[in-house]
Amino acid sequence: MQLNVLNIKGEETGKTVTLNDAVFGIEPNDHAIYLDVKQHLANKRQGTHKTKEKGEITGSTKKLIRQKGSGGARRGSVKSPVLVGGGRIFGPKPRDYSFKLNKKVKTLARKSALSYKAKDNSIIVLEDFSFEAPKTKDFVSMLKDLKVDNRKMLLVLPEKNEFVFLSARNLEKADVITTSGLNTYKIMDAVSLVLTESSVEMIEQTLNA
Repeated sequence: MQLNVLNIKGEETGKTVTLNDAVFGIEPNDHAIYLDVKQHLANKRQGTHKTKEKGEITGSTKKLIRQKGSGGARRGSVKSPVLVGGGRIFGPKPRDYSFKLNKKVKTLARKSALSYKAKDNSIIVLEDFSFEAPKTKDFVSMLKDLKVDNRKMLLVLPEKNEFVFLSARNLEKADVITTSGLNTYKIMDAVSLVLTESSVEMIEQTLNA
């Protein structure tokens, strides 16, 4: 698949980039995408939820009422789960939600996600650029020129650029990431994928290694 390279003003530079079919043109595997996204979201969970069970509640252990003759249910402890303020039965405990996923599955998932974007013509290749200072106004202007300002977009850079990152930080629908941090969730969550020339090369080298 061949794409024209644009500059930050949305103009064609006369250069073209051929996307590697082994990365951007495979038959997508939906299950691999599901597993990779599931792992990404699971790894983000803190797992610090906790409720107190009967043995952890502070309170008197004195029997509330006599066993028989009251006409009501038995009341053995103020910490009983059936009473207000009592412990919780089988409540959540701190746990680790992360799980292992094979590298080949993760690679297949990323290739599948990129192939979906290529099929939908949602990939824009941008000439390598940089900002002299962090300016959100300049970043918004670039998005308008690329005609991606009204939808979720993901800009992939070959390496961290503090000025570009700060320029996009306050924009709700814009996200900036490096090739080393690129993941299936980010790709699928974006409507438009904007890749710089250098990032295309790095993505192909990484996923074809």
